[in-house]
Amino acid sequence: MKSPTEEHERLAQDEGRQAYWRRWGPYVSDRQWGTVREDYSADGNAWAHFPFDQAHQRTYRWGEDAIFGLCDRQGRLHLAPVLWNGRDPILKERLFGLSGPEGNHGEDPKELWFHLDATPSHAYLDGLYKYPQRRFPYEELRAANRARGRLEPEFELLDTDAFAEERYFDVRVQVAKNHADDIAVRYVVHNRGPEDAELHLLAQLWWRNTWSWGRHTDGYWPKPSMRGQGGRILAEGMGLGKHVLVFDDCDGVVPELLFTDNESNLAGLYGARNPTPYVKDAFHRRIIAGERGAVHPGLVGTKAAGWYRLNVPAGGSKEVRVRLYASHAQPDIAFGPTFDALFERRREEADRWHAFHTPPNATPEEARMARQAVAGLIYTRQCYHFIVKDWLEGDAPAQPAPPPGRAEVRNANWAQHLFNRDVISMPDKWEYPWYAAWDLAFHAVPFARIDPAFAKSQMELFLREWYMHPNGQIPAYEWNFSDVNPPVHAWAAWRIYKLSAPRGQRDRRFLAHVFQKLLLNFTWWVNRKGQDGRNLFSGGFLGLDNIGVFDRSKPLPGGGTINQADGTAWMAFFCTTMLAMALELADEDAAYEDLASKFFEHFIHIADAINTMGGDGLWDDTDGFYYDALQLADGREVPLKLRSMVGIVPLFAVEALEDERLSRMPGFRKRMDWLLENRPDLARHISYLQRRTHDTRGDMRLLAIPTRERLTRVLARLFDEDEFLAPHGIRSLSKVYDDTPFELRLGGDRHVVRYAPGDSDTGMFGGNSNWRGPIWFPMNLLLIEALERYHYFFGDDVQVEFPTGSGERFDLHTIAAKLSERLQGLFLPDADGKRPCHGDEARYARDPHFRELVLFYEHFHGDDGRGVGAPHQTGWTALVLECLRKVAAART
Repeated sequence: MKSPTEEHERLAQDEGRQAYWRRWGPYVSDRQWGTVREDYSADGNAWAHFPFDQAHQRTYRWGEDAIFGLCDRQGRLHLAPVLWNGRDPILKERLFGLSGPEGNHGEDPKELWFHLDATPSHAYLDGLYKYPQRRFPYEELRAANRARGRLEPEFELLDTDAFAEERYFDVRVQVAKNHADDIAVRYVVHNRGPEDAELHLLAQLWWRNTWSWGRHTDGYWPKPSMRGQGGRILAEGMGLGKHVLVFDDCDGVVPELLFTDNESNLAGLYGARNPTPYVKDAFHRRIIAGERGAVHPGLVGTKAAGWYRLNVPAGGSKEVRVRLYASHAQPDIAFGPTFDALFERRREEADRWHAFHTPPNATPEEARMARQAVAGLIYTRQCYHFIVKDWLEGDAPAQPAPPPGRAEVRNANWAQHLFNRDVISMPDKWEYPWYAAWDLAFHAVPFARIDPAFAKSQMELFLREWYMHPNGQIPAYEWNFSDVNPPVHAWAAWRIYKLSAPRGQRDRRFLAHVFQKLLLNFTWWVNRKGQDGRNLFSGGFLGLDNIGVFDRSKPLPGGGTINQADGTAWMAFFCTTMLAMALELADEDAAYEDLASKFFEHFIHIADAINTMGGDGLWDDTDGFYYDALQLADGREVPLKLRSMVGIVPLFAVEALEDERLSRMPGFRKRMDWLLENRPDLARHISYLQRRTHDTRGDMRLLAIPTRERLTRVLARLFDEDEFLAPHGIRSLSKVYDDTPFELRLGGDRHVVRYAPGDSDTGMFGGNSNWRGPIWFPMNLLLIEALERYHYFFGDDVQVEFPTGSGERFDLHTIAAKLSERLQGLFLPDADGKRPCHGDEARYARDPHFRELVLFYEHFHGDDGRGVGAPHQTGWTALVLECLRKVAAART
């Protein structure tokens, strides 16, 4: 069958191992310094152990970083641009930002870069970096943010004079693959300033250092080589064979070749003797300090570059062209008209591929937003290498042994099996350049549509024996693999299964494979987070950072525990998803019927507990909302009557069971009927007994935590603009706590939670994420999907006010579309060109070189919608693509 576009054909070739289009990609991290992987300290202070100021001199152990860097999928050979404006104290090799302790709201990048376009095979990539012509204000950014308190806004790069009078360069980094092992790259430099300006641009090629650490386990290679020959750079080794980097002249100017070794400058760092005179920062010393002896005169080493000196006219541009290819893939003509034609062809193919995935009735602005969201999602895939055992043991004798007691710092119980060396979708390659299990689950949904093979591989990867703990836990994130994220892996796998192919063509092998492994994870949750057998769960952290009254990752006051409304509901959601999977698999294999019964009964008991245990369970009938309850050591229970996203999660666990399907499964049907007849005590406040006959779909039963009456009461809170409903989605905390903060007095201590719609006003979890007011895409999407499932069962019989008090009533499917429209509105310009996500920064509304750029932040201000947190967390914020589909469908 013919593929719908050229890009689909490339992906099919890669999946069928006919051509390895994914071998090279934008897999280089935006930040490697300050990460846990590079932290060999005694106290686990990763920021202090490897700060930004050492990154240009010190060799990384587990990865590399760059600005729009390319590398092979195992992170061995790298290509990236390096810039110098003639004023900065260091070359611009990597993105600058504040470490966790330096920022007044935690870690924060202080640069401007944008993902403009990308396709999953990386046959076409387009990124933009904005580089000031003035001296980069490193110290000003540090000092200003250090001086500001948590209640003040962050001091950003655009708050300095770095871009005054438009004195900056727009540097476009564009990639077009001729085929899998022949990569053409253009660095297009635009001078936006009023005067001619000089820019030094290096096309830098280097090997990641795997040879200096003294280990020879998998992933470590002997020292490779690079040498200059005939104006080219020849690279060989690390299992990649021979590669060649060739350079085109720029206005008749041929670049100067520079060579050194990718080795730490021990003399510059510690005053020690260097084993080689040619070290990592040699190009800095050669270009900035004029130190000719810093680079290897013999044009050999493990790090090299072609150095261009560009005089870019005011308002004009210059273009640098390079090409990297394997020796077996040498092009007939490296540059010239065929080079330009390749870029034009790949851009046109990207147009067709994006058009295929964009709803045909999307507006031009929606299509532009979608294209950049897809680009950001693809760009944030990263080669992630981390072997916990090696990291804990250190690299003696080649390197100093880690300090005593270091194994107690973190992650020691993952040392026997955790082996990461894969391309993984990251939350954000600067602020979060490490995987997070529940982030990854949400990334999988948009990936399921644009790159289903990758989406499936990500879900399967984290269930493999070298990722999943032998006890069944999925690793959370590198700062603490044992922390607990919401169990959304099953939901993601189920969504991938349904989204990645039409009914009748779905990948049952994938579904069966992940289902079997998810059984282990479910058992871990039951055994570790519900040990008292009451079906009320205390998951702990659950990824919602500071949403609770207490720090959920630490022991609670008085030695108590929390019966978590969200933790319990997440388990119910896990059950309904596993039930749906089991029923799907039972269509062809009756052995799954027993497992379907298992998850049906688990759900019934969990739903009963959350609704009725001790009276009303975690439901508050006065407020019409679900709350956590603090179980004190002396047996007393204290309800934590704080209206937050915690009380919304119980709505997510909903599934409609069609009697027509159940009639084909006599074992499951018999067990279900027995339970309904013999345990009427479980039926008091659970929706599973509700039954509805549809003309077209026949009888259905609803499996849900809230009854219809409780559902509508919670929705009345959610759609109240004085509580949860914001102009751009559902807030994570009710706005009622703006004027009247929540307060709890316990054991002489006073605990206060107030509505904070933007940056966090507490230091909990580092202070750079906030769940006390902002809008978060993943939870909004789960709510929207739940509303659609409720509508599938109730149809138009359930209609509620939207907004509450408006007098306008809609069915839940329509409300889901209206919420989707509010969410996507974060990224769309109004009549004045202002996109809410950019806040009050006028450049994005008026400047022709800014106004079409979109940033996909981590979360968004609960009142005005401005972006907060990581500016490139396109991983889960790419869920806006699902919103666009729902909005477009509502137009038809």
